[in-house]
Amino acid sequence: MSAPEDALPFFVYGTLRSGSRNHAVHLAGRCTDIRPAVLDGAALHAGPGFPYAVPDTEPGRRITGELITVRPGAYAGALAALDALEECRADGTGLYVRRRMAVRIATGELREAWVYLAGPGAEARLRERPALIESGDWADR
Repeated sequence: MSAPEDALPFFVYGTLRSGSRNHAVHLAGRCTDIRPAVLDGAALHAGPGFPYAVPDTEPGRRITGELITVRPGAYAGALAALDALEECRADGTGLYVRRRMAVRIATGELREAWVYLAGPGAEARLRERPALIESGDWADR
């Protein structure tokens, strides 16, 4: 089974990063490429054991993570598993929402990727009571 035409890589910044628990469960063995990447214009906030990405226009805000490319035959399954893990709903009301965004790899090149951002309820709570991780790096919290 081939990947859909919008089979973008995933930008992961928390428990889906390589070496983390959810990577082992949902992505290990499905990846063709994993490389360091940065999401500019977003802030990282701590959740209950996992992080949230929230758009943020404050200069210098960025999130450190990885750009993960999933092999075509495993893509549909990986996408479904990640959407379920992130409680991403088609109507946009889930714990997270999946958005197509540009991330920057080490060469400075921008790549389109799927990014899971805090859903509307979580984002509203974090804007009211921030739990900012200043470094922008879940591994360095």
